[in-house]
Amino acid sequence: MAGLTNETLDLLRRVDTPTVCNAIEVLEGRRGFDRFTRGTVLISDPAGILVGQARTAKISAIARPTEPAEVIRARRMDYYRYMATGTGPRIAVVEDIDGPAAIGAYWGGINTAVHKGFGLTGALTNGVMRDLGDMEPGFPVIAGQIGPSHGFVHVKQIACPVQVFGLTVQPDDWLHADRHGAVVIPADYLDGIGAAIAKLIATEDIVLSAARKPDFDFATFETAWAAFEAART
Repeated sequence: MAGLTNETLDLLRRVDTPTVCNAIEVLEGRRGFDRFTRGTVLISDPAGILVGQARTAKISAIARPTEPAEVIRARRMDYYRYMATGTGPRIAVVEDIDGPAAIGAYWGGINTAVHKGFGLTGALTNGVMRDLGDMEPGFPVIAGQIGPSHGFVHVKQIACPVQVFGLTVQPDDWLHADRHGAVVIPADYLDGIGAAIAKLIATEDIVLSAARKPDFDFATFETAWAAFEAART
């Protein structure tokens, strides 16, 4: 986990993804960072927070595979071998190349149990999940759809760049994800992201603490907002 201390990792597990997006802007000193997902996601556990490095793959399920069965089986085992390797927190990031037409649920009771057993912290996919009552506890899945069938689901590619919800993810990218979506934390920002989050929280508290007081009014807001603006620049 070069560049990411245990203290920072613990902090990332306690904050939401919008906070991480804002903290990256604190590090950059401006708005405009855009390595985050687009659109609305579904999550198996609304309280789930995923932090880790990406283990990437592509799948398809809408049609029967045209490759020989032994090739499909070998690639499946290569996929699981890849997911089982590595140290530190890892997230399975799986692109369903069928896109909006996806019909095959790759994530359900079995795969969540297997991947959690391998030490992964969760999964991010634009594809389908199922078995909502039987998914492995403590393994959040962020997906694009919910469906009942696995279709002809099979692995197409491993350890490759993938795109989920408009976000391109490279193998080993650091990610933070929750019910809002996901963001890539650039490697150069790992050392400073903890301090940026702390600064962001302290700055936002200037307005929040004022707004929550019984005597809050416009004059109080105006004073607090001026202090907020000064603190964040």
